[in-house]
Amino acid sequence: MSESSCAHQNSIPVIFVSFLSFGGRADKANGRLDGTYKRSEVTNLPAKRQSILIVDPDSASLRALEQLVRSGGYDVAVSSSQAEGFKFVQDASIDLLLLSADLADIQCCDALSEIKGNSATASTRVILLIQGGGAERARGLDLGADEVLTSPWDAAELLARVRVQLREKHAFDELREKTRIADEGREVAQTAFQALAVTEKMTRDAFSLGRALKIGVSALFVVALLIAGIFVLFSSRATKEANRAYSVIAQLERGAHRQEQLMADARSARADLGKTDVLAQKQQLKQQTEELRQKISGAEPGDVSTLRKQLEETTTRLKRVETESDSAEEVIRAYAPSVCLLHVSVSFVDRASGRPLRYGGINPDGEPLHDSDGNPVYTLEGRAPEVRADFFGTGFIAREGRILTNHHVAQPWWKNDELAAVSSQGLSPSIAELTAYFPDATAGIPVSVSEISEEADLAVLKGDLSGLKRPVLKTDSRKEAAVSGQPLLSLGYATGISAILARAGEDAVNEIAKSTGGKPTEVANELLRRKLIRPLVTQGHIGDVLPDKIVYDAQTTSGGSGGPLINRDGEVIGVTFAVVRGFGGSNFGVPIRFAQPLLKP
Repeated sequence: MSESSCAHQNSIPVIFVSFLSFGGRADKANGRLDGTYKRSEVTNLPAKRQSILIVDPDSASLRALEQLVRSGGYDVAVSSSQAEGFKFVQDASIDLLLLSADLADIQCCDALSEIKGNSATASTRVILLIQGGGAERARGLDLGADEVLTSPWDAAELLARVRVQLREKHAFDELREKTRIADEGREVAQTAFQALAVTEKMTRDAFSLGRALKIGVSALFVVALLIAGIFVLFSSRATKEANRAYSVIAQLERGAHRQEQLMADARSARADLGKTDVLAQKQQLKQQTEELRQKISGAEPGDVSTLRKQLEETTTRLKRVETESDSAEEVIRAYAPSVCLLHVSVSFVDRASGRPLRYGGINPDGEPLHDSDGNPVYTLEGRAPEVRADFFGTGFIAREGRILTNHHVAQPWWKNDELAAVSSQGLSPSIAELTAYFPDATAGIPVSVSEISEEADLAVLKGDLSGLKRPVLKTDSRKEAAVSGQPLLSLGYATGISAILARAGEDAVNEIAKSTGGKPTEVANELLRRKLIRPLVTQGHIGDVLPDKIVYDAQTTSGGSGGPLINRDGEVIGVTFAVVRGFGGSNFGVPIRFAQPLLKP
């Protein structure tokens, strides 16, 4: 269980994988997959050049992918067999695998995990093409894929994702080479120290020799000492800088929202919105009903019966959703104004010097300077803008002037392995900005951490909310408030700003992306100005009630953490804190009684 919130082309090796279905069978004894693939079906790739292998059992899709990737200027090998495709990755040192697959295929999942877990192939980048929504994408990432796209994928976005993976692999390979050089330097230093020990012995013996010989040996001793010092300094500094750069770059690349990435995320979220948001489902079904009625009025006699049947099915679904959405609409009117989008901007400070990590410089377009390989340049010197990592979550007014959310939302580095890795390399993460955006507000409100729970994943934020005039949400802290099988509503900003943009429409997304450049703070302010910020409302049922958590099935994902869970009586009974990835939408909430000690006057 865990939670979180386009680059130009570089000559970097990548593997792009798309999962659909592969009728291979698992050979557990030999640790491999058997299929129908023949070695002759894989195109041989030129040595020492970036190489992409495409594996897709559907011939039409395989041809389309091959043409698209080749149009990007890459060398491509193709295969319709999963088993031999994976074997080719191991034998031919493929850089990027593009795999079309069905995540329900356990055999294929096992093979993918084996590739990412094998030291010989772990650096191979993998992009999956799958069917499904957020839960399926999350499962693909958990299996080890570096990127996951869902059908129907956009050609421009797919090529952009390939470029990003190639760039990241290039950065990783470069840093690994620096580490290798540092290791060699360390070995040389050790050799120098051994030579130093021998020289020291020679010096002692030399005292019995003539004066000239003593001077020569002493000079040799000084030179050896100087060489040893230089190599030790080089080794230590190179290793430290390489590790630090890689940790920070890995985190920032995942958190960056460039203009193209912002638009791609919005399109992806739009595909899932109709399946989760109650009001979006209602609007979508109304639109489908009207379209079917128009088609019937102008249809040929032979098509009328089919269209009428579709209209009847759509109308039945619409009536059911309308019935279910009545309570949701009441909740939105009463509760949504008090549920805010939280934007947490994290900076990094060097513990040794106390100086913040900055970009090496800014170009005339306001973008960070990049090195020859296309990677941002970082430094602890100068006055360029600080490096920031951005996270999104949810909070709600639980007391006058106080916002309740999760600990891991208020402090994103808490139980976050990636940020912990950054910290281990001498950088301390800290909150640079923490802002709450409420629906229909005129501006974001700066807030700060007031209290952190020692018992549960909860935190209270404080800020000047006096001008909002928003109601405090009612809570029910009794153990009997949550009952298995009862209906439940979840409010939150799942996927952060992506879902908000998805509801805005393609034209609005394009305008916002261009005017803000994809910068998170500017995007959030523009969404607020356009009055587009409002929480996503999903319905479900309580599956189980445990002493320290509520298990429910209302859909949510990263960004929904910190949102209120509301029972049929309209009272908050819990706070979303975790998503079980790849498990069909089972999620966890902290019972609201754990927040009571934090909310006392």
